[in-house]
Amino acid sequence: MSLPVPEPGLVIRYSYLWSEEQRAGREEGVKDRPCAVVLTSEQHDGDTLVVVVPITHTEPRDQTSAIELPPQVKALLGLDDERSWIVFSETNRFIWPGPDLRPVPGSEPPEFAYGFLPPKLFNVLKQRMAAKIRARLFKSVKRTE
Repeated sequence: MSLPVPEPGLVIRYSYLWSEEQRAGREEGVKDRPCAVVLTSEQHDGDTLVVVVPITHTEPRDQTSAIELPPQVKALLGLDDERSWIVFSETNRFIWPGPDLRPVPGSEPPEFAYGFLPPKLFNVLKQRMAAKIRARLFKSVKRTE
């Protein structure tokens, strides 16, 4: 089992904790899901802080907070063929690899990443996420280590 190097654009399998789940008192995500790494930062102690956004099958109520994944990108990543969205109005942040990283179902030996988002899509994600942050329409959940 080898862990990937966390890099922006990498899609990993992760037990994402939604901000509303955290407000309800949960400490663990209800479901493991694909999540896109949007930021990594080496900390002064040598740890790597990773920030991820969730990918979900649930169509967002606020279409300005998500990007639909094109079918060809889903196929490239090996995801199912149901519609999915990258939600960029909230994040989870954690020290890599953390206890909530999960193996991709069916991978043998266990793999923890699906692959990378195409650069053009990742750039759109970063721009739209930055706009949410500037507008203060953004939530971030710090996960336990």
